Amino acid sequence: MFAMPVYRTPDFSQEPFASAPDATLAEVEADGIAPEGFHSTSVFPEYVKVGGTWLLPRHSRMDASIVVARNEAGERMLRVVENRNLRAGDLVVLGRTEDAEEGIYVHADCFDDPCAEQADRSDKFAFRQARSRETSFARDYDRLYERLRHDRDHGKIVWVMGPAFAFDADARRAMQRIIEAGFVDGIMAGNALATHDLEAATLHTALGQDIYTQQTQRNGHYNHLEVINRVRRAGSIEAFVRTEGIEDGIVAGCVRQGVPLVLAGSIRDDGPLPGVIGDAYEAQAAMRAMVSDATTVICMATMLHTIATGNMTPSYTFDEQGAIRPVFFYTVDVSEFVTNKLLDRGSVSATSFIANVQNFIVIVAKGLGLM
Repeated sequence: MFAMPVYRTPDFSQEPFASAPDATLAEVEADGIAPEGFHSTSVFPEYVKVGGTWLLPRHSRMDASIVVARNEAGERMLRVVENRNLRAGDLVVLGRTEDAEEGIYVHADCFDDPCAEQADRSDKFAFRQARSRETSFARDYDRLYERLRHDRDHGKIVWVMGPAFAFDADARRAMQRIIEAGFVDGIMAGNALATHDLEAATLHTALGQDIYTQQTQRNGHYNHLEVINRVRRAGSIEAFVRTEGIEDGIVAGCVRQGVPLVLAGSIRDDGPLPGVIGDAYEAQAAMRAMVSDATTVICMATMLHTIATGNMTPSYTFDEQGAIRPVFFYTVDVSEFVTNKLLDRGSVSATSFIANVQNFIVIVAKGLGLM
């Protein structure tokens, strides 16, 4: 049965917290330039002592500065801000230690998971301790179903998707049913996913190849370009879906269910579709806004989007009652290199599935009773 991991708040009445000094602050002198000695955040909860009180930012991300500000009630609060978004006059936390000696404490080991199984470590030698193609993922799937069912009603579920789903009829059908069943609160992807999904919805091809038979169609290399042109003529993805009466696929499911899409462009894009964000930093800001209050994040078959999302997703968030809870983060890819790359980047620790994402999403839909 699902049980939420329990957050252990530090006892700030005890040492080393009680005698720790207030954090040192410095004023930003010019927009976009942090003061010397700025403290850079991780994905973990980070407390800062200000005016004798230990404060925790509500929204965080790694590789950013902490700004001390005041809320509407005049109370001190912490904002986590990318250095490029700092503004002259902001008060930034300084310090490079994380054990409270400079008024900064990084609380890394903070959740107790009542559902976690404890491994038997009595044997020094054991097979298959790392995650690989040979790993059994059966328990991971079961826990994923439990978490999705919980967060559908008590959280926010964000999916990060590569274009592979649009190339397979069953994968598109599975994802659409997951969307329609309420398990999707946002999707982050690129131009390609939306383009080829709409191509599949209108022409039953992706890059000119039938999404079921895999047969290449005559002049099929025009198909995605024709679709982009038609969507641009309609003015928006939403207008195209509604005026064309499209009911099939991932994008149509999002439009009809009111699920927001953040489509970040790339240098490789054809078109792109209207609504695709071409400015990299504007796209990053839109992605961060979507993921900042997410409770479950599932990244599938897109290495760069996965790493970007991992870098901007904290390991914690707040539930409906204001209690601190973990963010469940998953990576899914057929390549072990891709799932390990996220950890190499210092991003949030994730449960990884080494799997073909087209098969993965069908298994998830079936596990949720949708197929």
